[in-house]
Amino acid sequence: MPILRQEPSLFPETLLSDAPCGGTERRWLVAYTKPRQEKALSRELFRHQIPFYLPLVRKTLYRPRRRLCSHTPVFAGYVFLFASEAERVRTLTTNRVVRLLQVSDAHRLVSDLRQLRQLISSNAPLTVESRLAPGDRVRVRNGPFAGIEGTVLHRRGVTRLLVSVDFLQRGASVEIDDFLLEPIG
Repeated sequence: MPILRQEPSLFPETLLSDAPCGGTERRWLVAYTKPRQEKALSRELFRHQIPFYLPLVRKTLYRPRRRLCSHTPVFAGYVFLFASEAERVRTLTTNRVVRLLQVSDAHRLVSDLRQLRQLISSNAPLTVESRLAPGDRVRVRNGPFAGIEGTVLHRRGVTRLLVSVDFLQRGASVEIDDFLLEPIG
């Protein structure tokens, strides 16, 4: 049973599908937060109607005689913003942000975030990956992950598909059968 209901992790809901990557007064930024402040920052951004994405995954903890469910950030310490200059300043005044990182390739970031959101929405068990190692780039041919591009990893004899957010050099991986994958030429 969840302790708290899941809070909005994407505002507005159409942010990743509608947000232009350039040509507006808004631009993509990545907020590097103080420790364990990601959700608090997202609540403040939501209250001030500042577009953001905080990728969350469901995590179940087992305690004696209890099962606790929570939603934890995929990337600890990071929240993605699509903000104007005034909204950028407002974000900094929350006292929850250490620094804001500039995004040089907004198209790539939005594409990576779309794929990550699709992976999360599948409810498959994810493993967060850091400092990505080079591997074979692949695309999933069919199944629930059809069209997702990523990198193949082999861990403990199991094939995993790594979907990364290159800007952060982090990603999430999911176990997948290798016959579903095709190399990207």
